[in-house]
Formats: sequence, C-alpha cells, structure tokens
Amino acid sequence: MHDVIIIGAGAAGLSAALWCDELGLDTLVIEREQEVGGQLLRVYNPIRNHLGVETSGGRELRDRFAAQVEEREFDLWTEAEIESVDLRAKRVRLRSGEELQSLALVIATGVRRRKLGVPGEEEFAGRGVLESGTRDRDTVAGEDVLVVGGGDAAAENALTLAEVCPTVTLVHRGKKLSAREEFAERVRDDHRITVFTEATLQSILGSERVEAAEVLRAGAFKPFRVAVRGVLIRVGVEPNSELFRDQLHADERGYVVTSGEQETSVEMVFAVGDISNQLAPTVSGAVGAGATAAKVIASRLNSKRK
Repeated sequence: MHDVIIIGAGAAGLSAALWCDELGLDTLVIEREQEVGGQLLRVYNPIRNHLGVETSGGRELRDRFAAQVEEREFDLWTEAEIESVDLRAKRVRLRSGEELQSLALVIATGVRRRKLGVPGEEEFAGRGVLESGTRDRDTVAGEDVLVVGGGDAAAENALTLAEVCPTVTLVHRGKKLSAREEFAERVRDDHRITVFTEATLQSILGSERVEAAEVLRAGAFKPFRVAVRGVLIRVGVEPNSELFRDQLHADERGYVVTSGEQETSVEMVFAVGDISNQLAPTVSGAVGAGATAAKVIASRLNSKRK
C-alpha cells in the first residue's frame, strides 16, 4: 500500500513526486518508457519561457528535473506497462502481474502527437517521415519537403526547414492557417514555402525512403503528386487517457476534466499536466499542477490520520 501512485514521469509527474516526497508521502511513480521526461524528450527547440530556467531543448530541461529528484526517496519504476486501472479502488495492475494499491492516484500520462493514419506514415517513419524540423533538418538539407498542419508548430517547422530546403510545401485542411499571425505572415512571405489550404495528405509514397506525397484539394476528383524527400506531420496532439476515460469525466476529445485542485470526478484521483490542460499546455503549468495535487493529497491524508 502506497500513499500515492503517480502514473507518468514527465514534468507534471516528476513535480508531483517531488512534492509528495517533500510532504512525507509514500510515493510510487510508474513510467512506461525507458527514461523519464515525457514530451520534453520531443522538444528540440530552446526553452526560454519556463521561469528561472533557459535550456537548449527539452532533454536538457529533463536532465535538470531528473537530477533534482534523483536523491528523493520516492520509488520510480520505468518500463512498467499498465494493464488496467481501477480508479475508485485506487488499484493498478501491471502487465508483468504486479498489483499495486494506494490511497490516492495522480494521472500524469500527458499527450501524444496525432497521426493521420494515411498509407506510408508508419512505413516510412525514420526514412523520410520526420520527427522534427529542428532535429531532422540536416537529413533533408537540399531536398524538397512537405509539412502537414496549419498551427504554430507546423508553421515554425516549415520556416525551419525552409532555411535548408529548396522548397517546402505546407498542406492545411482549413481555409487559412491557424498559426499566430507572426508565424503565418513569415510563411506567406517566404518564397520557398508554398501553401495549399483546404487540402489533405492522402498518402506517402516511396521505395526505400520517401519519394513523393499525394495531396487532395477540396473539390478535386483526384489527388496531385508532390515529389518530396521528407514529410513532417504537425496536426496537434491527443491525450493518453484511454485507460481512464470510461471511469471519470472527460471532454469530447478525451482530456480529463479536473477541479481547481486538480481532482477528477473520482475522489482522490487527480490529473495533472497536458492530459488535463488542453487550452494552455506548458511546462510551467505542468509543474504547478503537479505541486498543487501533491499539496491537496497531503492535506487530506494528514487530516484523516489525525
């Protein structure tokens, strides 16, 4: 029996764990990946908006977080795959067979990048389907590329790739880019970027690696083909809430709904970080939410023990 089980070891989960330990709670953190950090490990741009800290990227910030909690006394299990969770019973069962029990649960499973599910997307991952414009720019330097999406992330990546690629085709399903005007204007002014709105990626083609993409414009009878050597998809994120969403209140997109104290619709079950913050997902918000949940849990458990 633990006081608290935290599911997920990104910024929110690590913050919750640090504060739980600070407040004397017996805490276990479960992380399915080999290393902690969550989405921070997929941030390749400099981070300059987390108060008090500037880093060259997400991994450096993750390293600072990990170093800070390294000497803490909470338990951390990595590569631990969860089979099922009973939120009301506060019971977690792992695929390896262990069954874990706690007085409180903290869900910090974050989000993942949305996929389109088009032919070639999975097949060419790492062979022309790019992870990041910043990380992969050298692998496609001098080549034509295609970016899918219309938000800030898609625009930023298109601009980054345009610095080293002869042409960048930006495909967006909406009538106009949804990116902030500062990014949209730069995209429109860059002669290397061609924007197709009201258009969708239909497939990614190639043999050993990406060689072309098929794009369908609204009203057209068949897609047209663009010769490219790289494709980057930035169409938003979706919450990792499948394990929980049928046991608590979640919105239509699967984001967990919480109170101001980060508590879900199930008593003593809390959700922190991006999984419960669709409108303002930030490192700072995740860290603050983790601390809030830990403080509330400690207060309630201490009250019961008196």
